[in-house]
Amino acid sequence: MPAPRITAVADGSAAERFGLRAGDELLAINGSVPKDVIEYQMLVDEPELSLDVRRDGVVLELDVHKPAGAPLGAQVDSALFDRVRTCDNHCEFCFIYQLPPGLRPSLYMKDDDYRLSFLYGNFTTLTRFTEADLERVVTERLSPLNVSIHATDPDVRAAMLRNRRGATSLRWLRALLDHGIEVNGQVVVCPGVNDGDVLEDTLAGVADEYPELASVCVVPLGVSRHTSEPRLRPHTEAEAAAVLEAVHEWQGINRQILGRRLVFAADEYYLLAGVDFPGPEAYEGFGMHEDGVGMAATLQMEFMGRAADATGTRAGFFAWVEGAPAAGYRAPRADGSTPVGLRPRQGAPVGVVTGEYGAAVLAPLVDSLGRDDVRVVPVENRFFGGTTAVAGLLVGADIARTLADQPEGHRYLLPDVCLSQGMFLDGTRPGDLPRPVEVVATDGAALRKALDG
Repeated sequence: MPAPRITAVADGSAAERFGLRAGDELLAINGSVPKDVIEYQMLVDEPELSLDVRRDGVVLELDVHKPAGAPLGAQVDSALFDRVRTCDNHCEFCFIYQLPPGLRPSLYMKDDDYRLSFLYGNFTTLTRFTEADLERVVTERLSPLNVSIHATDPDVRAAMLRNRRGATSLRWLRALLDHGIEVNGQVVVCPGVNDGDVLEDTLAGVADEYPELASVCVVPLGVSRHTSEPRLRPHTEAEAAAVLEAVHEWQGINRQILGRRLVFAADEYYLLAGVDFPGPEAYEGFGMHEDGVGMAATLQMEFMGRAADATGTRAGFFAWVEGAPAAGYRAPRADGSTPVGLRPRQGAPVGVVTGEYGAAVLAPLVDSLGRDDVRVVPVENRFFGGTTAVAGLLVGADIARTLADQPEGHRYLLPDVCLSQGMFLDGTRPGDLPRPVEVVATDGAALRKALDG
């Protein structure tokens, strides 16, 4: 197991005072070898630490004294120090299989690791979950976790995952809930596979078998032009409307039985069906905001000044594979303040760059300002193609193509959700674009501030 490497030591921290340096390899903490950043954080909470580190090939022992629970002040280079638990399912709708060739190798990593669910909000199918995993989750209270359900019918679920353990692995979901672990569920709906009667059965099964779930999001599958699966196809408008009807019906049933809606549809469904978004109260606190449920509603509230704080930035696609477990275990994107390239003149017209779904949401908000100097610049995602239209999957090549046709000297605002560690998925960076851009946090308040500024 490779030892984690210290990437940064905070000024004035205990780590700095007692001699820890960036570049040191952390071999053990009080004789224990942590397998991941979760164990690392628990171990370094102790007041007396004996750190075994390797520096320039020499093993040293550093003693650290600090108050119990006080931060050590050292950042490590990865979230998992042992092997990532890879996914052994073969779901036809898996977006990893739909990636084009030639991307960074890390982007092709398929994980099914409950630790990444806890740290980054990834979804796990639980097909590789074990008794030892359950014991650790319960003992260390690794909560919340996110679980992919897709169908509660065992045969349908096994067929969708292309893994016979898919028929039985939801027993671990029941065990997690029995032990008081907070779990969010997800159903990816594939037309002709688990929609219609199967979806009705799944929503009924969720309410009957797993009513303790914190929430369940129903999302449409994404289809890129690189898929090789003959059954994969996008929803029709009528199919999207039928999914919404089923979700809304079960929201009403759940409110009567459980006192809450429990199940929610992703914003994409409302866009696909041409149906107005529900009001903020229909999202019951936006528990699944990062999975695309209620993002349009929160964006509107933040943009119009009806929310004191931003709900939070949705994690960019594949954020976890880029490495650093920063504060909150979220990979940093950009500081949202520094324009890339030359600053346009003060008072220049503004173009808000976003994906096609984002444009549908932002256009009415921008129009409500009554300003003729602000426009939305939608970017067609030709890199992935298919139904890919979210801002989080925009790549530099498509943005560059779009900006090349836009006027020079204007301000262009770019949402940070399409960046991870300052890089687009295709490996390019904002500085490679043909127009200077300002990277703005992906929330309505930050966008309004940038426009007003």
